[in-house]
Amino acid sequence: MNRRDLFKTVLGAALPLSVRSASVSQLETEIVGLKLRHTWTTVMSSSEYRDTLHLRFTADGVTGRGEGAPIPRYKETAETARRAIEAVKDRITSYDPRQFSKLLDDVFTHIRGEFAAKAALDIALMDWNGQKLGVPLYRYFGLDPNDAPVTTFSIGIDKPEIVRQKVREADAYPVLKVKVGLKTDEEMIEAVRSVTSKPLRVDANEGWTDKEEAVRKINWLEKQGVEFIEQPMPAHMLEETRWVRSKVHIPIIADEACLHPEDMPRLASSFDGVNIKIDKCGGMLEAFRMINIARSLKLKTMLGCMISSSVAITAAAHLSPLVDYADLDGNLLIANDPFEGVLVKNGKLILPNRPGLGLLPR
Repeated sequence: MNRRDLFKTVLGAALPLSVRSASVSQLETEIVGLKLRHTWTTVMSSSEYRDTLHLRFTADGVTGRGEGAPIPRYKETAETARRAIEAVKDRITSYDPRQFSKLLDDVFTHIRGEFAAKAALDIALMDWNGQKLGVPLYRYFGLDPNDAPVTTFSIGIDKPEIVRQKVREADAYPVLKVKVGLKTDEEMIEAVRSVTSKPLRVDANEGWTDKEEAVRKINWLEKQGVEFIEQPMPAHMLEETRWVRSKVHIPIIADEACLHPEDMPRLASSFDGVNIKIDKCGGMLEAFRMINIARSLKLKTMLGCMISSSVAITAAAHLSPLVDYADLDGNLLIANDPFEGVLVKNGKLILPNRPGLGLLPR
């Protein structure tokens, strides 16, 4: 080794990790079919499986994993998400992944929509960086894992006998989230209440279009021990929701109306809180921004999820010490989760103390 090569070697070893270049990056995408334990029915759809986009980002011998669950309401599918990432693959791998903020800004500029695809990339990059730094992502964000909240367990719309079965199977979870929004609302709640007296949280998924009906149903739900209601009316009906809010006594949480950071200020006068989902906003960094904006507006904060594997659910869980409520059970609703990440003990989220997301293959 000559003096010039020796100097380069010593200098490279002395440089901080943040300024050294990563080796050539590789990016792989895969559509994974998730099989549901029960048919999942909401106001919007009914299905027995869901496809999500999985992403593997590899550099310096480390692989970061990401996942995005596309939302049909926003005209996204796993295939459109995959194509969106593949179209900018060379652009992504040309960056040093340690400069993830710059990389993601570029990708957000070049991909229109397809926020599940962006979420998958964001999560994979955060996982990679957490592993390279040797810290769990909750520590990267400066959070205490002991502050992670209890998660609800979701009960989808179904026949009364199936609803009762689902509730019994959810015996380990102290708080349930019940889907409503159809003509069977009372039947759904009565079936749940016939087998449990646990606190309930309810999601109408924009199911009520008449504000008088919304008030009647919410006031009835309050008498059934419901703590709050999510998105009772369509997302665009902010004035009507504001009126409903003035007539009821339990909090109203925005879900479909809450997509991106810029939505927060206009929601503050119609809702008491917001449900933030990494698949809707485009990843952990956007969700982190949204949580902080919501808190500055005195809105209650909730982290929700789509039906996903432990990749996306664990990503959201790493941010959960920041929020008031969690509905992070998408991985608990499937029968073929390929990873283990966040765990649930007596309803409480237990964050993995391993670098990055802290995933383990099953």
